[in-house]
Amino acid sequence: MTRPPFHLAIPVDDIEAARRFYGEVLRFGRGRSAEHWTDWDVHGHQVVTHQVASHPGPAGTNPVDGKAVPVPHFGVVLPVPEFTALAERVRGAGVEFVIEPYVRFAGEPGEQHTMFFLDPAGNALEFKAFADPEQLFAV
Repeated sequence: MTRPPFHLAIPVDDIEAARRFYGEVLRFGRGRSAEHWTDWDVHGHQVVTHQVASHPGPAGTNPVDGKAVPVPHFGVVLPVPEFTALAERVRGAGVEFVIEPYVRFAGEPGEQHTMFFLDPAGNALEFKAFADPEQLFAV
């Protein structure tokens, strides 16, 4: 099934730090850009980092599986090998995890690998992976 790509614009307080993080650490393809913004190809979706004067970061947290999940957050559901490689790359770049990579809902419907970390501006990102992609919306 082909799905239309989404578009998300997020604030950053340092466009060069965002360019290094999204381009070099996460390895997202860089699209159009200007002095204060950059388009990123996030697995076929368009995420745009816009430089603003300040950004407060996540508004709060919500308890999920005994962890304090930062809200708001965004990310991509990846195949397990890509999830593992991303976790290693993020760790190798010295990025601190908000929630270390682990398997959430183990043995239950919707079992998934998940991890959370912040970009340099404090935007929360979550990446997931399912051993069985059919479990994405399992109840």
